[in-house]
Amino acid sequence: MARPLLGRGRELARRLLARPDLGGRRRERDPDRDVRHPRPARPPLRRCRPGLRPGRTRPAGSCTAWARPPAPDRAAAAADALMYSYDPYPGWWPSSWWNSAATLTALIEYATRTGDRRYDWVIARTFDRNKGTFPAGERGTDPIEGDFVSRAVDDSAWWGLAWVAAFDHTGDPRYLAMATTIAGYVHQFWDPGTCGGGVWWDRERTYKNAVTSGLYLRLTASVHRRTPGDTLWLGRARAAADWYLASGMVNAANLVNDGLTRDCRNNGQPVWTYNQGLAIGGLVETWRATGETRLLDAAKRLADAGTTSPVLTSDGVLTERCDVGQNACDDNQKQFKGIFSRYLADLAAATGSPAYQGFAQRQADSVWARDRDPLNRLGQRWAGGSPNQLDWRTQASGLGALTAV
Repeated sequence: MARPLLGRGRELARRLLARPDLGGRRRERDPDRDVRHPRPARPPLRRCRPGLRPGRTRPAGSCTAWARPPAPDRAAAAADALMYSYDPYPGWWPSSWWNSAATLTALIEYATRTGDRRYDWVIARTFDRNKGTFPAGERGTDPIEGDFVSRAVDDSAWWGLAWVAAFDHTGDPRYLAMATTIAGYVHQFWDPGTCGGGVWWDRERTYKNAVTSGLYLRLTASVHRRTPGDTLWLGRARAAADWYLASGMVNAANLVNDGLTRDCRNNGQPVWTYNQGLAIGGLVETWRATGETRLLDAAKRLADAGTTSPVLTSDGVLTERCDVGQNACDDNQKQFKGIFSRYLADLAAATGSPAYQGFAQRQADSVWARDRDPLNRLGQRWAGGSPNQLDWRTQASGLGALTAV
């Protein structure tokens, strides 16, 4: 065993290690990696029988299963579990770009509604680490071109809504400035020359669909309401609402199909909860911007259909077409139901409707009772059942349900 260095010997060793030219190595500190971020509270625990010597493998059954200690409430427990998947160095939830935006929005909504500010540092961290440029493959299949935009117009708009939520929660004007920048980018793809309006889904202008149109509607109205003296975004929000309601994407059952054909007809593609929810949220925000009750009435029609139709619910619980039988949902679909819950809660707050509040409560109760494991991880099938799926996307979606009540 080497003898400890004392006095001048210790000092000489320190200098040698700091001098690469003398054979030592200088430890360079990455100031960004050295940032200390709080870890999620209430880590998993288990109880084991005492008496085993160090290094010995514990026999089967000597420990309980891992579980998290009780949290103050269900939403707090879900938020804690969600934060175990956040990577603070790159500042996102690897590895989905738009899903990270929707997840950040869910976390901000949780903080705003509950007053729990433990994770507010995530907002600035995500903003600062992701506002620049990234090559294809680093944040998604497309390059990120700065200011959270890419060729995927809908992905850009998800980030716009995240920064609106961040501004509302923190009051920091840089978030509203970024949301406005993103809204300006998305507006470049508003095209009245095809189908009389609507926003293209991608830069190549291949498809006009419900998700991009709903995002644009919510985003334009949101920017208007937070910009003193604005008339520009108000006009755009009005035009977007009028176009959406006349576009034909809403079918005879007041359900939103996926988009339009090239000749501007409803394409009959599947109804998804998030398209229904975005339409509700966009119309509610535009009603707030304009005061036009026809827009609130339209939002209520879509909500009534979305909360009662067997296309989107089963026994009163939101159910996607990929939630049934042996089906599996893709990484996009895992987050859909939480988005519906967020905007239904917005409508419930605007109307005070006991029916919408009761529906939201039913979702939260079912998620907690039938779709949660001992680590408070929430799965894809809110009504329970198998095969189930579980990751941070399903966690964010379930958090949306728990936050909505």
